[in-house]
Amino acid sequence: MSEQQAGLKRTLGSFRLWGIAVGLVISGEYFGWSYGWSQAGTMGFLVVALAIAAMYCAFIFSFTELTTAIPHAGGPFAYACRAFGPTGGFIAGFATLVEFVFAPPAIAMAIGAYLNVQFPSLDPKWVACGAYVIFMTLNILGVGIAATFELIVTLLAIFELLVFMGVVAPGFSWSHFTAHGWAGAENFSSLALPGMFAAIPFAIWFFLAIEGASMAAEEAKDPQRTIPRALGGGIITLTVLATGVMIFAGGVGDWRTLANINDPLPQAMKTIVGANSGWLHMLVWLGLFGLVASFHGIIMGYSRQIFSLARAGFLPAGLAAVHPRTRTPHRAILAGGIVGIAAIFSDSLITINGMSLTASIVTMSVFGAIVMYIVSMAALFKLRRSEPHLARPFRAPLWPLAPAFALGMALICLVAMVWFNPALAAIFAVMMLAGYLWFRLTASARAAAAVDAQLRVAS
Repeated sequence: MSEQQAGLKRTLGSFRLWGIAVGLVISGEYFGWSYGWSQAGTMGFLVVALAIAAMYCAFIFSFTELTTAIPHAGGPFAYACRAFGPTGGFIAGFATLVEFVFAPPAIAMAIGAYLNVQFPSLDPKWVACGAYVIFMTLNILGVGIAATFELIVTLLAIFELLVFMGVVAPGFSWSHFTAHGWAGAENFSSLALPGMFAAIPFAIWFFLAIEGASMAAEEAKDPQRTIPRALGGGIITLTVLATGVMIFAGGVGDWRTLANINDPLPQAMKTIVGANSGWLHMLVWLGLFGLVASFHGIIMGYSRQIFSLARAGFLPAGLAAVHPRTRTPHRAILAGGIVGIAAIFSDSLITINGMSLTASIVTMSVFGAIVMYIVSMAALFKLRRSEPHLARPFRAPLWPLAPAFALGMALICLVAMVWFNPALAAIFAVMMLAGYLWFRLTASARAAAAVDAQLRVAS
């Protein structure tokens, strides 16, 4: 396959990359995070969320060094492969696949839940399947169309979050937010710590997948300049929005009624404006833009990860096919969609220990993300030592403290998640083991794949 046939098209500037970075994540401000309240209470979860925000800021500004030094569609897979060889690339690549393939079904189910508020007769699962069909098609049509659409819906989603905060602000009470705020404990103490550790996956959901913008590196104009702007601006935007939404939603009434549902913002607004208010209907409809932005963006992310892994021989070569007209990885888009739709209808397999389907899928996605974060930060340290002369247009600030903090926090998160979610951790481990067996059995495919200089370990 020639480079022209296999290559992706460079069309993305800083603004559209920022739209992808924020859009990938912004659904996390609309749903998913409130499950953390049921574990830690509002105050306990606030502490956890701020700690995770600090971890993500350190991680993203460190991760950007890798992205600009190795602008590759594989993102974390490429960095780990360059640092640790094929085995390291497999671990990072497969973990990223778990993150990006399991996140869309959770978002699709939330789209179904939001529409169910307006149309109670609609089955959320079939709405979720319809969303897959629509947005896989849009992604196949071309990256320029997809990225422009992503930017528009992301801007609308941000606007709607600001509207939500403005509408509920008159009914906000700090006493509502702090009532029962430590989930059974009277204050911050050892009694509150178990719930706070258990809430970690839902705090991560606020920011999960922002690193996916790095997978558009081969479609970015001047990636050494545009990607740092997009990722840096994105993490700042998301931190401000996440903090505001969480505080305002928790202070409008009894937050416990919002802790285990897929549509906490409409329900919080309903407390202030009533069930028949035009504000509520606007939030439901415009709130869909936030879910759509992330859903659509993560489809873009998982497809590039599948494409790059297949191109390097880590997945079947057919998945690296690029559509001859639109130059998008159409088979990779379809493959991830099949897995996601199967997850939507796998309640008995994915729902563990009484957790809802959405909470279970969110946690599984976070397992993949945390493993990838650990390997990526380890790759950063390794490449600084093994390739000191590698061109680094952007260098991690506060070296080595910021990346060390991100790595340490990610390790703590992984231990806590395994401790509080042993069944899901076991499923994740089995999936990684199955992937590793495939990896070991397909060495000949990697040997036959076109050599990519960006993936070579420095001698």
